[in-house]
Amino acid sequence: MLQKLSVRNFAVISRVEFTPRPGLNVFTGETGAGKSVAISALGFALGARGSVSFIKDGADKLEVRAEFDTAGLSEELKQKYLLQKNSVVLSRSLDRNGKGKSFINARPVSVAELAELGKCLVDFHGQHEHQSLLRGEVQQNLLDTYAGLLPLRQKTHDAYRQWRDLLAQWEAAQLSEQEKQRQLDLCAFQLQEIEAADPKEGEDAELEQKLPQLKHAGRLLELCAEAYQALYEAEDSASAQLGRAAKQVREMAQLDEHVQAAAEALAQAETFLSDACDQLSTYQGSLDADPNTLDEMLSRHEKLKRLKLKYGPELRDVFQTARHLKAQMDRLQNAQLVEEELQKQAQKARQELDALCEQLHQKRLAAAARLNRCLEKEIRPLGFDGLQFEIAVEMDSENPGPHGADRVEFLFSPNPGQAPRPLRAVASGGELSRVMLGLKTVLAGEVPVMVFDEVDSGVGGRTAALVGQKLRAVAQGRQVLCVTHLASVAACADAHFHIEKTTDGKTTEVRLQRLSAQETEKEIARMLGALSDQDQTALLHARQMLSAAHPAD
Repeated sequence: MLQKLSVRNFAVISRVEFTPRPGLNVFTGETGAGKSVAISALGFALGARGSVSFIKDGADKLEVRAEFDTAGLSEELKQKYLLQKNSVVLSRSLDRNGKGKSFINARPVSVAELAELGKCLVDFHGQHEHQSLLRGEVQQNLLDTYAGLLPLRQKTHDAYRQWRDLLAQWEAAQLSEQEKQRQLDLCAFQLQEIEAADPKEGEDAELEQKLPQLKHAGRLLELCAEAYQALYEAEDSASAQLGRAAKQVREMAQLDEHVQAAAEALAQAETFLSDACDQLSTYQGSLDADPNTLDEMLSRHEKLKRLKLKYGPELRDVFQTARHLKAQMDRLQNAQLVEEELQKQAQKARQELDALCEQLHQKRLAAAARLNRCLEKEIRPLGFDGLQFEIAVEMDSENPGPHGADRVEFLFSPNPGQAPRPLRAVASGGELSRVMLGLKTVLAGEVPVMVFDEVDSGVGGRTAALVGQKLRAVAQGRQVLCVTHLASVAACADAHFHIEKTTDGKTTEVRLQRLSAQETEKEIARMLGALSDQDQTALLHARQMLSAAHPAD
């Protein structure tokens, strides 16, 4: 369960920290006080989409930290996320530059990892989310989630994509003879252009290395001859002078051993000079100043350059293009065989897809019957004495899609004697809210924390009291956080938090506090329309509501 939530610089919140308790925790306050902002901050900490617009004016970054106990998590999840203690801390920050950081127990993680673990800890029902129930794809997703069909649905999605790909390849292969010949001629022309150039692996790099030498061969020969003359051939060459000096120092070394090191250094210098002269001689012999050779290399370099420009950008890409052209020509020359093979593969893929669709259909039918019974049991006490609820699953085997061939429709009738009709056609906003509450109750499974942001939207009177009682029942054995405007719901809380927004004309601050029993009475009275804290009629009514909601207290 959620042990502590700390929020800094999120929307209108500068700093808020609160500790909910097990059971039903409600958040109340005037409209616009920031009740839903606190819930949004929790969602952000658990991987929901973030935006720099969330950062409070005047702040450099926002930070949210949510601490949970790990008692309800499986050992598999604990091992996966390296959770070795009795609690886990999920934290996330975002700065003005859009740079965010996410952590699980101080270990840096991606937002996707944060969201994956967050789904195992908290189930969110956002404000107006019940409106999504009107969409067929949402109804199908809810059914598939309840039935544990998401892996099978992903397998069906992959099979559908493979079938569509093969179908597209088969249709593309069905070319007219004229089009086949046109493509063959184009491939043959391009392949002949590459083969005529006959490029060699690494040839372009070798040419680029040699060309500068060839372009300056004349000047290089001149400089090389002058250097060799100065070092070796002239009467006063460096080699001759060094030789004389080395001989004299060797004689000195025979007379005084302190000169031995100089003698050895000069001997080594003679060796280095000799090596340099040999290298210059070899280099001089390798230089080719023939203008014809240069022209040939320039021409070859330009040809390879055009080839890379057309089929490159690198020479290895040219080789790859040649291989592709050969394969394409082979396919075109054997188009009939290719078409037949693709047709067989597409037909086989369709059979596999149909089998998966049928498997999905049968599992959805069985799951729809179970979910229908569970939903009726959960929703009927919420003011639906004459409720009729059905989940229709109709299969269109001729038109499979990525999620199978089924059309799922929630059918609903709140009144006796009225046949069930599609939810989108008959349900009011309040009815949708209660249906969604029932769905969330059924689908929450083992998730230890549930969040409802104004799930009581569109309801009032006796129905509001029933919704409050339902939320209190749902909270048994788990933790529920609920934003509400209804006194009947707030009266059912195990812990009541009040959110208040204040301003000094320049800045706006949000304050959150847990209410005492006496403060709770006053807040319930305010929600009932009390004109002041001393409105005795409203206070009496509030006490009666609290007493009715907590008969054993």
